[in-house]
Amino acid sequence: MVNKFNVLITAASRRVAMIRGFATALRELGINGAVHVTDTDKNSPGLRFCDKAHLVPLSTSHGYIQAILEICEKEKIDLVIPTIDEELPVFGANKEKFKAIGVIPLVSDENIGDICNDKHLTAKFFDEHDFPFVKTYLPHEIDLASIKYPLFIKPRTGRGSVSAYPVRTETHLRFFLDYIEDPVVQDYLDGMEYTVDALIGLDGKVLSVVPRERLVIRSGVCDRGRTRKNMKLITLCRDICEKLGVIGPVNLQCKVNKGEISFFEINPRFSGAIQLTVAAGADFFKMIVKDAIGENPEPVIGEFTDNLMMMSYEESIFEENGHGIFSDGKIADSAKKIS
Repeated sequence: MVNKFNVLITAASRRVAMIRGFATALRELGINGAVHVTDTDKNSPGLRFCDKAHLVPLSTSHGYIQAILEICEKEKIDLVIPTIDEELPVFGANKEKFKAIGVIPLVSDENIGDICNDKHLTAKFFDEHDFPFVKTYLPHEIDLASIKYPLFIKPRTGRGSVSAYPVRTETHLRFFLDYIEDPVVQDYLDGMEYTVDALIGLDGKVLSVVPRERLVIRSGVCDRGRTRKNMKLITLCRDICEKLGVIGPVNLQCKVNKGEISFFEINPRFSGAIQLTVAAGADFFKMIVKDAIGENPEPVIGEFTDNLMMMSYEESIFEENGHGIFSDGKIADSAKKIS
C-alpha cells in the first residue's frame, strides 16, 4: 500500500463535492495524503475545503502549465486533475511534462480534448462511427428554405449552457446566427435529458458507467436528478468511450425519447453532479486513486443504486472583513492557507 499520495485539482471554484470526495477516498483507503487545489480567484469557495490552495494564472495564459508544474514539484503531487473544458487540450498536449516529474495527469490526449470541445468535430466523430448524435449544422450548411423548426443554437465551443437558445422561426435563426460568435445549429430534441458519468482507467479500460436523469438544471448543472439503470444507454456509452479513447472521468449528454437515444455533447472531465453517481455506489474518486497507485480496480459497469434521487441546495461561507485564509497567514476554522 502507498503511504503518501497527493492530489491536485485545478479550477476549484464550486467543486466542493469533488474536493471532499478525494479527501474521503484517501482517508478510507488508509493513505496519508493531501488534496491541493488551484484557482485564479481568491474568493472561490473550493479553496476553503482543501488541504492547501494555490493561486494561478488563467488557463489561457502562456505561463499556466509551467505554474502547475512548479506546484506539482514543490508539493510532491502524484496526480493532477484538470476540470474545465478549455484546459483539457492544453493538459493533453503537456502530459509528458507531468510524467517526466513523476505526476500522473488524469486527462485524455490533446486531440480528444479538441474533438470534445468542438461540437462540430464531436458530431463528425459520432457520425463516422455510427453512434446516434443530433443533426448538427455549421451556418454555411443551413438551407433556410428547407430547414425544419424548432432548432437549437449554441457556440461551437462553450460550456455551462452559455449562449444556448431554442430557435423556433427563421427570424430567430437569423438573429442568433448574427448574435452568437461561431455557432452550431442542431435539431431540437424532445425527451428526457440524461448525463451519463463514465470512468475510464489509465489503461483505457471502462470501469463504470452511470446514467442520470437531469430533472432540474440550473446554469448548465443538474440541481435535481436520479440514477437510471438503462442498460442500452450504458452499453452504448461504454462503446463510445472505448472508440474515442478517452482517459479518466467523462460525461456524455443525450436525450431519450420513446427509447431512442440521441447524444448532443461529450465532455472528458468530471460532471457538475458527480456526487450523485458516487452516492449511488460508483465511487469514481476511490477508483481513480486505486488506479493511480497501481491496484488496477475491476470494472463495475451497471453496479450502482438505481432510482437514487438527488436534490441540491446552496451553502454559503462567511468571512468577516475579508479575513479568513488571507488573514496574515492564519488559518480560519473552515479554511486553509493559500500559498
